[in-house]
Amino acid sequence: MSDLTGELIDGRYQLLRQMAAGGMATIYEAVDTRLDRKVAVKIMHPHLAQDEQFVERFIREAKASAALSHPNIVSVQDQGWNQNGTPAVFLVMEMVEGHTLREYLNEQGSLSVANGIQFLLPVLSALAAAHKVGIVHRDIKPENILISKEGRIKIADFGLAKGPLLGTTMTAESSVILGSVSYLSPEQVQRGIADARSDVYSAGITAFEIFTGEKPFAGDEPIQIAYMHVNERVPLMSTKKTGIPAELDQLIQRATNSDPDGRPKDAGEFHAALSAIAQSLDPNQKQMSLELDIPIAPMRPASKKPSRRERARAEKEKTVSLKKNREDSNELPEKGEPTKRETTAQIKKRKKISKRVRRNRFIAAGLAISLGIFGWYALVGPGSRVVVPSIVGATENQALSALSPLGLTLVISEKRFDEEVGDGQIIESDPAGGGKVDAGGQVKAIISKGPERYVIPMLVGLTPEAAVNLLAKSPIKVGELKEVFNDRTPKGFVISSSPAQGEKVKRDATVDILVSKGVETLDVVSYVGKSADQALNELTEAGFDVETIDQFSESVLAGAVISQVPSGGAPLPKGEKIALTISKGSQFVFIPNVFSLTEAKARAALTDLELKVVVKKIGAKKVKSVTNIAPKVGTKVKRGSTVTITVG
Repeated sequence: MSDLTGELIDGRYQLLRQMAAGGMATIYEAVDTRLDRKVAVKIMHPHLAQDEQFVERFIREAKASAALSHPNIVSVQDQGWNQNGTPAVFLVMEMVEGHTLREYLNEQGSLSVANGIQFLLPVLSALAAAHKVGIVHRDIKPENILISKEGRIKIADFGLAKGPLLGTTMTAESSVILGSVSYLSPEQVQRGIADARSDVYSAGITAFEIFTGEKPFAGDEPIQIAYMHVNERVPLMSTKKTGIPAELDQLIQRATNSDPDGRPKDAGEFHAALSAIAQSLDPNQKQMSLELDIPIAPMRPASKKPSRRERARAEKEKTVSLKKNREDSNELPEKGEPTKRETTAQIKKRKKISKRVRRNRFIAAGLAISLGIFGWYALVGPGSRVVVPSIVGATENQALSALSPLGLTLVISEKRFDEEVGDGQIIESDPAGGGKVDAGGQVKAIISKGPERYVIPMLVGLTPEAAVNLLAKSPIKVGELKEVFNDRTPKGFVISSSPAQGEKVKRDATVDILVSKGVETLDVVSYVGKSADQALNELTEAGFDVETIDQFSESVLAGAVISQVPSGGAPLPKGEKIALTISKGSQFVFIPNVFSLTEAKARAALTDLELKVVVKKIGAKKVKSVTNIAPKVGTKVKRGSTVTITVG
């Protein structure tokens, strides 16, 4: 989105500078020219303004916040469409000058138990007010919790809120995409549904991070983190950091229960339980009704005694009055006293007054010196230094937009990999946000290159030595080199790698390599003269491709192996073809004696010998038997020859 700094929105809101930018909108610091006050104006990106669903979400955020009146919720003051100038859908909110809880945690790390409870109670108080009227935030995370310079904690961004006051909600898919996966409850991930207990879960995860300085789950991809929220139990905080009170540990464990029924029913119940723990840890601490997380020191009551300046002024006036009286006394002496001469009492009185005058002069000189030092400090000294805004998480262009109006220069001192900060975003700055630098000075920044990942190169077909040398060019370690038989990859070359080619891995990841031992060979024995069934079973089980050929043999019994190619006695590659010639027995048979047998039995006996049968019938008997056979009984003939039988 182009920078709209300088634009007058809706004829009322003068945009001064960009404060933040996200995937949906950009937030500007602005002046309400009608009421002459600073405000924050949130302007939707133009390409999203064409999407009714996103516009609906934008308007819903205004309705959600406007429906709530609570000191710990950022108030929404206006919403509309910019009709004059650049078309824009905008939202006007109160200006909260300060920083986010995320920035605070990035700087401070984990907080003490007492400070952490101070941060949590205002958040839960605000959520309790929302839950009381049926509004669910659905996106509680440190980025949406603001801390003003006055110490007030406020919840912002009700853009994902749902409730009866807000109409329909977004789809489950949109909610999961728009919400921060590290803080989503299991039911939001699985079913896209949310109620007050879902906010309790998100607040519990935020509390876990406040007290331990880290999130309960971490992963390379958002889907991995979402999977862990659904399938794993959030650990006890005491496993991450010592010194956590047992009752607090159990409360956060209960708030982050995977089962919604096991959590506090809403933020009000969560707030009451946490308040009770705070009271038990420090019984003397008074609980603040307005939930100011960083208590502001009360102003000292005005003193009834006159101030030092007032006393000095009074003394000066008194001194002038006494001096005038003394001069008048010298000019007009009383009768009987010498002219222009002072008595001993008058001299003592003058000396006493002179000390006071001298003291007043010292005070005046001191004030003048103090004013001079203060002027030097504010105008040309250290007091003239510029306060650096927080640019952590911003892109280089966004950081330039924030620093340039202040006359500061951005210097990229380093580019570094980071597992949490996205590519192109600023990890840290020097000075950090809130620090000071000379006018026209430089702000050094370290920019993220995103998560450090390396692509597995193609190793298939290389020798192991070449594969190891190729991996050595990246910070990747070689794991197990394993050799296996393979009938496709030649011996001594890489078959595959794990992880496979093209996958992205972290620094010092281990890659296992599978190397081919070539085709497996087996010793084969000769089966000539042995049973064909034995040869087939054993050779097939060993992995060979067996081919059989049937053939008549006058010397080898039927069913035995006549010959084998290749012959046994030498190793053969597994899967090789082996041809077996199997005996069908003798080619010749002798004509059997079938006289006096019925036609059916005689035909069966001859057919078994692979002879063809021709039948001649004579006579009129009902049951006929063989009376003649040709060739005659005992004749040697080839299988397949024709035999004629006469029945009658």
